[in-house]
Order: sequence, then C-alpha cells, then structure tokens
Amino acid sequence: MTRVLLIAEHDGTSINQSTAKCVACATELPDAEVHVAVFADDGATLAGEAARLASVAKVLQVDRPENRHALAAVVAPQVVALAEGYSHVFGPSTTFGKDLMARVAALLSVNQVSDVMSVESSHRFKRPVYAGNAILTVEAPSDRPVVATVRTASYQAVGMDNDAAIEKTSTDAELPQHTRFVELKAGKSDRPDLQTASKVVSGGRALGSSENFDIIYKLADTLNAAVGASRAAVDAGYVPNEMQVGQTGKIIAPELYIAVGISGAIQHLTGIKDAGTIVAINKDADAPIFEIADLGLVGDLFKIVPELAEALSR
Repeated sequence: MTRVLLIAEHDGTSINQSTAKCVACATELPDAEVHVAVFADDGATLAGEAARLASVAKVLQVDRPENRHALAAVVAPQVVALAEGYSHVFGPSTTFGKDLMARVAALLSVNQVSDVMSVESSHRFKRPVYAGNAILTVEAPSDRPVVATVRTASYQAVGMDNDAAIEKTSTDAELPQHTRFVELKAGKSDRPDLQTASKVVSGGRALGSSENFDIIYKLADTLNAAVGASRAAVDAGYVPNEMQVGQTGKIIAPELYIAVGISGAIQHLTGIKDAGTIVAINKDADAPIFEIADLGLVGDLFKIVPELAEALSR
C-alpha cells in the first residue's frame, strides 16, 4: 500500500480548492491510501471539511497555537514529525506549497519533485520544464520518502461526498525560535480567488497605469471573474504581485481566460496553458498571444473592453 500524507492549504476558515486537486493527483498512485493533515490553532471545522473530500481515508487534525498563521518554518518541522511511516508527502504547487514543501524536503534530506502533472508509477512522475515547452519524466529513489508539489492546474478537484475519519493528533516537533508572525498585508476583494476561479480577466502593460486597470476590474465584475495581470504590469506597479499570472506567478486553469493588452511572453503562457477557452484582446495582430488564443479581437482595448462590459451587463 502507498501511504500518502497530503498537507491541506487553508485560510483559517475553509480548505483551499488546491487541496482537492492534490487529492486527485494522490489517487493516481498505485494502491494509495490518502491522509490529509490540517495544521491550525483550532482546526475542527477545517478537518470536517477535509474529511468530505472524496478518496480521503483519514484526516489528521494538528492543533497548536503556533499554527494560527501558516508559516513554512513553523509547519515544516511538524510535517516531518508526522511523516514517519508515509512513503509520499504531497502539497500543492501554490505559494503556500512551494514555500512549505521545499523545507520539508530539506529536513528529510531528499530532493523535491516539483510540479507533478501526472503519475506514471509510485516513484515516476511527469513535470513541465523550460516554461512548459517540454515535459520531463523524473524518478525518485524508492528507498526514500517522496516529497512533491502538485501542479494543481493539471487536475480536477475531487468531489465532496466523503465522510473520512478525523484523528486529533500532535507532534513533539521543536519549532524554530528565529521565525514569528508579525503582520499580514493583503488586498481585500470580493472577487473570486485567482488561483481557483473559473473565469479570469488579466491586464498587461498596455493598460498604461493603475488607474486604467479599472476597465479590467469592471469587466471582471460583470463576469464575476477574478483579476490577474502579466509580469510587465506588476513590474510597472499597476497592480500588486499577488495578481501575477505566469511562470513566476500563479499557474491557473480557468474555464475562461481573457487576456487584455498582453502580448503573450512564454513565461505568461506557461501560467495559462491549461485554460479552457482563451480570449485575447490586443491592438497588435502579430502578438504571440493570438497563436494560442481560441478567440481574438484586434483593436484598441480602451474601446473594446468597455463596450464588451456594457454588452455583457445588459
């Protein structure tokens, strides 16, 4: 039997959908028994939600005051202590997972398998390299635990029709004294989460300013969509970096992706290659984005986007 310890991502209130996608990946392992670990200060509600995830055999609820804020330096030693007896330790390839799982791998003295997009066998996986232009098959040593992050854009979330057992547990892991939570600064929005939204509208450097980004927000609100941006727009200071989509930002797979004023650099395309339908709006008919777009509009975005938003709101 392949015993998998999967680290749940949450915001303190609900389980992130990335966790359900990680479960889908874990079930591809032969004869897999999937346990989900929830680290929180009081994780009863979160554990109950995780227990509903299909194919999960057990939920491990680890309550500790230090877990109120998910700091990788604090959670990683606890994961390592909990991982004894497990052949695989999985986490999402999100900001949370990338921060945490690298530390877990280091503490276990193993190489991390990053961005798993398919499972070939218990220790063989496929992952993208060169900004998604090539797919690499990697094999992890069979005598060591496999620590991996899952490319959530490659998987559909499992259903919520389960009733797994919940076990409250603890670890004697020694936590670091050099790291503590000070403050969280994050933009507040009623829009859907960029990482899990089914519809996303993104803007690029062609918007010209943060004020001009308002037309992106208005279109997104009309569609009840999340808002993203290219790296160029982020570097120009139009929007905060948590909105960046691409190789060095968020990898997403919405059903609908609308790229406004984005030329289509390969690093950006890496982040949207699994999107269902891609719509591009750009004044440059030769922009690379049109090579992968399902639908393209060539013209002035400052004219097209407001007209589109008005038409959709009728």
